[in-house]
Amino acid sequence: MTHAVTLIVYLLHIGGGMIALAAGSIAAFAAKGGVLHRRAGTVFVVAMLVMAVFAIVLATLLPGQLINVFIGIFTLYLVGTAWLTVRRKGGEAGAAEMIAAFVGMCICAPFVVISLQLAAGLPMLFKSAVAFEGPVLIALYSFTSVLVIAAASDIIVVLRGGISGVPRIARHLWRMCLGLALAYGSGFTNGFARLLPGPYHVPLAFFLPQFGPVLLLMFWMIRVRSAGWVRRGSRIRPA
Repeated sequence: MTHAVTLIVYLLHIGGGMIALAAGSIAAFAAKGGVLHRRAGTVFVVAMLVMAVFAIVLATLLPGQLINVFIGIFTLYLVGTAWLTVRRKGGEAGAAEMIAAFVGMCICAPFVVISLQLAAGLPMLFKSAVAFEGPVLIALYSFTSVLVIAAASDIIVVLRGGISGVPRIARHLWRMCLGLALAYGSGFTNGFARLLPGPYHVPLAFFLPQFGPVLLLMFWMIRVRSAGWVRRGSRIRPA
């Protein structure tokens, strides 16, 4: 029975991830604020939430996967706050933003502790099935840095009573692009790599696709600050 449940959870997790990869890629290249962008973005958000929820379930069913519980929650938080940013009108903030700031700080704390432990060479507080070395260690430090920035920006949004204009659009775009990068990273390094012959291993080339959304993020952070985006960005609305 447990094996059957785990298999179903795997299928839902993988299915959500595949849909998220397709929809997120379409939304990333579609004209921002257009019908295609909004519809693909909505599908991406729903698919990412499905993928993350069942990733958390898998992490609780399998031993040594506690770190993936936090990563799953981080994914929910990242995509959820990106969606919430464009659901709100410019200059608005409420209970949802306060909850998001609290969640961001709660997720940030364990990653900061783990990163400091590893940097100082101290033993981990919990056992992990994945060794924190090489690309995994770099990914952990990257996660921690992003979480600190995200949590700090959430606090700023609450203290200011909301954001508007370019900062609002930039907040939505960078969180969505990083969510897409997570989907690519999980899909290639933890999914497609398992289809390769022989024992499970991750070729270096499988780490490269996740940098595509990061490059798009850099492009959009420059683009939204170009002339005209303050006026046009205020009209962007979700489906």
